[in-house]
Amino acid sequence: MVKNHPDGVIIGYNKRTFGIERWEQTYNYPDYGISFVYQNSKNTILGNNYGLYGHYNFYLLKRNLFLRIGQGVAYNTNPFDLDDNPKNNAYGSRFLSSTYLMLNYSRQNIFNGFGIQAGIALVHYSNANVKAPNSSTNAFTFNLGLQYDLDAESSADYILRPYSKYSEPISFNFVLRGGVNESDYIGLGQKPFAVISAYADKRITYKSSLQLGVEGFYSKSLKSEIQYLAAAFPESGIMGDEDYKRVGVFAGHELHLNKLSFVSQFGYYLYYPYKFEDRIYLRVGLKYYINKTIFAAVTLKSHAAKAEAIEFGLGVRI
Repeated sequence: MVKNHPDGVIIGYNKRTFGIERWEQTYNYPDYGISFVYQNSKNTILGNNYGLYGHYNFYLLKRNLFLRIGQGVAYNTNPFDLDDNPKNNAYGSRFLSSTYLMLNYSRQNIFNGFGIQAGIALVHYSNANVKAPNSSTNAFTFNLGLQYDLDAESSADYILRPYSKYSEPISFNFVLRGGVNESDYIGLGQKPFAVISAYADKRITYKSSLQLGVEGFYSKSLKSEIQYLAAAFPESGIMGDEDYKRVGVFAGHELHLNKLSFVSQFGYYLYYPYKFEDRIYLRVGLKYYINKTIFAAVTLKSHAAKAEAIEFGLGVRI
């Protein structure tokens, strides 16, 4: 139960870009940096959160407005504990995956490098079912802040170069993802899972690629859930020998930002012997290209707003 308005602080360090590389000009010379977020929930059951993030600022309206997208890890001071804190069904673990969005009006370098900014922010905390329970929280906040430009006395011009249209031929990708997660039935424990994916992609512009593929899911937490339901709830109709494996097809989009990219995929289970959540699933996350052939990925797989797992992956693109 929320007993009062949460409050906290957001501290960020930004590095400006000026168009030295093509992606900087393409995205209107964004900032990138790190930020720290402290949130006091004003609730002893939920505890407080301390988060560290990597972020980008994307500018609009002649650079008077920016949208910040941050992704990181938060530490919670009072997670769920069956004996000491059984009412906290929002956070099942101390370490949480966290995303925050900030839309701020910004006036830079008003006086001697000092400026102001104000706007709104949305901070999301969840452990993505790495450990149950995990109902998660969202904090919608208003913020007012002070900024200081460490290089206020130096000036640099934004570089504007002509670039030709960009595309690539179809490529094929093979990815192995894995991690641990836990059933929503508390006490079954964390189990490993694996996902094997194969897909084709076509880079249609400098920013965008389209994807189409197939993948198989192997989740031991589903296996333990099936066995538990068969033993504890025979009236559920679960026999205990149902296949816990699944096969899906998906279509996706990849938004490229230098070596980093944002992935969003929409999938459907073709093989779905055990009815867990929905047949439709979603995946969002980040990819980092180590080189032109090898990439690493961190993604969140969910069914609508219900997270299933955080996936850590390694893949090849040929």
